[in-house]
Amino acid sequence: MLVLVPEASAHFALTNPPAYSVQASDGSPQKSAPCGQADPGSPVTPTNAVTSYHAGDTVTVTIDEKIFHPGHYRVALADDQSKLPADPKVTAGNTACGTAVIQDPSVAGVIVDNMLPHTQEFSGPQSFQFTLPAGKTCTNCTLQVIEFMSDHGLNNPGGCFYHHCAQISVVPAGTPLPDAGPVGSAPDAGVQSPGGAGGCDVGGSGSALALALGALGLLVRRRRA
Repeated sequence: MLVLVPEASAHFALTNPPAYSVQASDGSPQKSAPCGQADPGSPVTPTNAVTSYHAGDTVTVTIDEKIFHPGHYRVALADDQSKLPADPKVTAGNTACGTAVIQDPSVAGVIVDNMLPHTQEFSGPQSFQFTLPAGKTCTNCTLQVIEFMSDHGLNNPGGCFYHHCAQISVVPAGTPLPDAGPVGSAPDAGVQSPGGAGGCDVGGSGSALALALGALGLLVRRRRA
């Protein structure tokens, strides 16, 4: 027998990559697909944050689940919000939100699914990683992180899901990151993914070369003196 329960109150905040909109203390706006942009009473205030990566980089997603409910997370990527895949199909159980189909990259736009599956409350913010497609590049495209919440009632208007998005740019491997700054400067930790090629290595090599040239110049001046 299907049991109807009150509207869901579980929420999460997206802390990395930075969300495309300012989030309230409970993570709102996040109910409406695909990015919480149509939540009643929760207008979107853009952060204008754009995080840059190289194609094939490892991306770390960090979420902070504000109110516990069992479930899991899915990540999708598209050129813009309108091209993101639909929320997965849900089968009712004891409540309207019983189980959700676990999708794989054969579904256009889906990168990973069934991340952080849990039936107990988290002790704090949680992170997981995935790899960007090696051949995918885009400018100001939309990375979507959705949460499926099982064993609860429908939220309005998101059904069994909560939604957050981040704006990212993906450039070919080996090319400078748009936000990496001039050669020799320290890259922004927010735009360089862990172990990513380019920004860190190029900056370190440039700095070492500058120091070596400076030392050589000083030695030549001393000899002339």
